[in-house]
Amino acid sequence: MRTFTKALFALTICWITVTSVAAEEQAPIFRFTAIPDQNTARLQERFGGVAAYLTEQLGVQVEYIPVKSYAASVAAFKNSEVQLAWFGGLSGVQARLAVPGSKAIAQGQDDLAFVTYFIAHHSTGIDAGATFPAGIAGHTFTFGSKGSTSGRLMPEYFIRQHLGKSPDESFKRVGFSGDHSKTLALVQSGAYEVGALNYKVWDNELAAGKVDTNKVSIIWRTPTYPDYNWTVRGDVDVVYGEGFADRIQQALINIEDRALLDAFPRSRFIAADNSMYAPILKTGQEIGVLRK
Repeated sequence: MRTFTKALFALTICWITVTSVAAEEQAPIFRFTAIPDQNTARLQERFGGVAAYLTEQLGVQVEYIPVKSYAASVAAFKNSEVQLAWFGGLSGVQARLAVPGSKAIAQGQDDLAFVTYFIAHHSTGIDAGATFPAGIAGHTFTFGSKGSTSGRLMPEYFIRQHLGKSPDESFKRVGFSGDHSKTLALVQSGAYEVGALNYKVWDNELAAGKVDTNKVSIIWRTPTYPDYNWTVRGDVDVVYGEGFADRIQQALINIEDRALLDAFPRSRFIAADNSMYAPILKTGQEIGVLRK
């Protein structure tokens, strides 16, 4: 009897082990990243919450993988180091071009009509206006990251459109801060006289008391354009099961946790598709950032 009991126990342990290994093989860790458009601590808070939420909703372990640059986020997606990413309009287009079959699946409701703020240090004497501030020519100017839609692509497009010259020809000195928060800090300190940044970062920093309006102010708001998006690789259904991409999309659209949405900040997420970002592709090609 003891021999039978021991054998049964051994078989049970074996079955549990085999089942566990099979489960791990069927559900590899799902990883995602995001463009580093703000400081690291804020990004970790935001996307750590997203990882926990998606783990619960999708039934697989989900991890957020931080990256140091916009280019690194696209590279991680291209190299299958991550299966999902929170991109800007431009980086999303770049990633989808690099990985055939990949698709934009969700965006913030506000991302349908995004805006860039042009800001200036008060020493410039440039006043706010409804039209493009031609007076910025000849000043020092900083973009955000070279791969940013709201911090580089669209600002450069409008600069070329209104001044008829490239940024290097239009300004005394051109810089790239790396992210929107740094753009604000550089212009506020006077290190650069004028800059362009994501309007949501400005609004957030203003609400947090980090904007000194005696030193820096908005001088122009751009026309609207499509921007941020969640993009998923085209092979996730093969790896995680049929319909997995649709489940991710639904999970993102179903986010109702106000704290999680406010961390972006977005009022809610809505469905997206690649066609929405055709204007970004066209603009990128027009100014030479993307190949035709």
